[in-house]
Amino acid sequence: MGWDLGTLNAASRAAFVSALGAVFEHAPWVAEEAAGRRPFGRVEELFAAMREAVAAAPEERRLALLSGHPELAGRAARAGRIAPDSIAEQAAAGLDRLSEAEDARFAELNAAYRARFGFPFIVCVKRHGRASLLRSFEARLAGTPEAERRNAEAEVLRIAAIRLGALVSGEGALRTAGRLSTHVLDTANGRPAAGVFLELAEIVSATESVVVARARTNADGRTEAPLIGGRPVPIATYELRFGLGDYHRAAGHALPEPPFLDVVTLRFGVADPEGHYHVPLVASPWSYQTYRGS
Repeated sequence: MGWDLGTLNAASRAAFVSALGAVFEHAPWVAEEAAGRRPFGRVEELFAAMREAVAAAPEERRLALLSGHPELAGRAARAGRIAPDSIAEQAAAGLDRLSEAEDARFAELNAAYRARFGFPFIVCVKRHGRASLLRSFEARLAGTPEAERRNAEAEVLRIAAIRLGALVSGEGALRTAGRLSTHVLDTANGRPAAGVFLELAEIVSATESVVVARARTNADGRTEAPLIGGRPVPIATYELRFGLGDYHRAAGHALPEPPFLDVVTLRFGVADPEGHYHVPLVASPWSYQTYRGS
């Protein structure tokens, strides 16, 4: 259920805490502290109050907040050992589809991390693809306890910001979403390329890719909706695959068989989950180019 900020401002304290109590994992006290600072004119102000409540909490309460987060593991989710919201978040990153070797590696890293730092590895999984999650896990395991405590607390805030943004509407919305879009231009005929079938895939490893979206371009050469939108664009390497040969055949353009360019593949990286990545294809039957647009 979504909430308007004005409605939350006018709600009883109990209703406010009930609505926002799960924004911070197993820590309804954060919402309880923020409730006393109403009214909020902007969603940003509400989140600032929650962030400040965490910063001002006693050490044992802040450590409990970190310890309350679930481990990062696919089989743990399937075994029902973590909360439904966290299961959904981990599944979105593909952690419910780990191979046995990958799952064993995450279990090994979880044990080493907890032994070193005293709390589970915390990361905002919605901002990462599977390969990025593993790289981040391995890199952070080598950090100092002081640095890793700061990293973990920063990730808790990122997770909470996304959850709050999904729950509360109003002025001053939090910037928690990115966008990935494309546009195909037919330079041989000087017009947008309509009807091009394309797919977006996340590159997980040298032998595995996962299709994220499929679409067909409209009369403007664009897809009707962003390929990824309304959420962070996970940090990952991607491929956009365009059925350029089929487009030219359907348009009646003379092509050799096989055509010089059939399926055009663009491989690119996303490093800013809240950024806008526009990856157009400018093509003829004989050449193509791309760039990062806006």
